[in-house]
Amino acid sequence: MQTGYKTTFWISCAIVLLLLLVPTLGSKYLIDLTTEILIYALFALSLNVLIGYSGNISFGHAAYFAIGGYSCAILLTTYELPLIISMPAAIILSGLAATFVGYFCVKLTDIYFAMLTLAFGMLVWAVAFKWRAVTGGDDGFVGVNVPAFIDNRHGFFYFTLFVVTVSAALLWLICHSAFGRTLVAVRENRIRAGFVGVNTTRLRHTAFVVAGTFAGIAGSLFAMYNRGVYVESAFWTESGQVLIMALLGGLYSFFGPVLGAAVLYTLQVGINQYTEYWPVVLGIILLVILMFLPDGLIGLAQKIRGQFSRKA
Repeated sequence: MQTGYKTTFWISCAIVLLLLLVPTLGSKYLIDLTTEILIYALFALSLNVLIGYSGNISFGHAAYFAIGGYSCAILLTTYELPLIISMPAAIILSGLAATFVGYFCVKLTDIYFAMLTLAFGMLVWAVAFKWRAVTGGDDGFVGVNVPAFIDNRHGFFYFTLFVVTVSAALLWLICHSAFGRTLVAVRENRIRAGFVGVNTTRLRHTAFVVAGTFAGIAGSLFAMYNRGVYVESAFWTESGQVLIMALLGGLYSFFGPVLGAAVLYTLQVGINQYTEYWPVVLGIILLVILMFLPDGLIGLAQKIRGQFSRKA
């Protein structure tokens, strides 16, 4: 097991080093694409804490992404607070919102849990849509003030890479701690875990808060990158898209959602250049995942590697 962790660590370091070289390639498009993928990768990783580790499907995860984005944008722009205050405050607000919503959601399970997360998510969307004086309504909150040191393509890329790397490392530690292993036990058999003394409700609530907090980090980065936040970020379709990212990569693998985010977002950007029917393609992708790739791309890679190993 320790050897596996060391391998993962060195592979992760190599990927980060390769990402550090992206700005040196001289492609503005590649820098922008990689920045967006990093943000969505963190968003998908945060959702995987909830789904992949605790076994709770959420259709309202975009709410915390939007809360983080709106909070950071408003604090930076309306109140002109520095980034060192605005971003942590936005993350805390996302965590507090997840704490409140999670208190009610974890009392339910399965489809009832999923529907309640959707209801709260749509409530956040409705507030963002109607509270025009604060959020800009359907016009969005635009013109976000960004600190000078990240007010350029290269600076923001390195800032995003740093934040996402640190966040991913923290999530890795959380998911591979005793807490994370107990979460997996709850996911596999909630009743049996309760019999041996695990407070399953409290554990699921903690996972909900962790997921919402890190979604808020991704939302803050998203708002600063786009210099604005829009109500679409809180809509259920955004939650659905990040859920498909996690499914595509592989729910039961820590880095599966990262791969899923990279593949799906790259496909979305590429296909949107040639056709407006991306939702149709997205539906086809979801069908393929559910029918042929239940374990995602990571699971497919493991099966292929296993076949080659047996032949060897």
